[in-house]
Amino acid sequence: MKLDVITLDGGKAGSVELDDELFGLEPRRDILFRVVRWQRNKAQQGTHKVKTRSEVNYSTRKIVRQKGSGGARHGSRKAPIFRGGGTYKGPTPRSHGHELTKKVRRLGLLHALSAKAQAGKLVILDALSVENAKTAGLAKRLNALGWKRALIIDGATVNEDFAQAARNLGNVDVLPSMGANVMDILKRDTLVITKAGVEALEARLK
Repeated sequence: MKLDVITLDGGKAGSVELDDELFGLEPRRDILFRVVRWQRNKAQQGTHKVKTRSEVNYSTRKIVRQKGSGGARHGSRKAPIFRGGGTYKGPTPRSHGHELTKKVRRLGLLHALSAKAQAGKLVILDALSVENAKTAGLAKRLNALGWKRALIIDGATVNEDFAQAARNLGNVDVLPSMGANVMDILKRDTLVITKAGVEALEARLK
């Protein structure tokens, strides 16, 4: 697959040949779903907690006498049936993460890249170079390019000036190649990869 390379000013900077094993696959929704579900579950905090019967603060005095009251023989206000009592089988802190093989995680990233390429939402950028690290100036450039919601992937490291200028842009995410992941790729409309980022992804995924 061959794509044109552009600059941040919208000019042409040649072309690049993309590996079909990375960008030319037929996207599979089932694999993408599995990887996104794995990412979301792994990111879930799991800090939900309720007080059990042994943790609520109540007197241990017997409520009524054992016989003669005509009511149930309750022994404690901490019972779950009472207001303010402990919760029975409520949530406790735990990890929501589950295992997913490296092969499936790698396939998910390949299919996410291929999905963007197939949809025509993949852009190859020459380099992330800005003269002045100003957010307003960068926003004008990105608007001129039509990147309303974009994920930008650079090489092993991200250009510091560009990262500083893009820090306060809510519609732009900037990641190094090792940070590329399925969920971030799919949730943004446009995927922008620098030439260094393409080389780093090919080295990582082959």
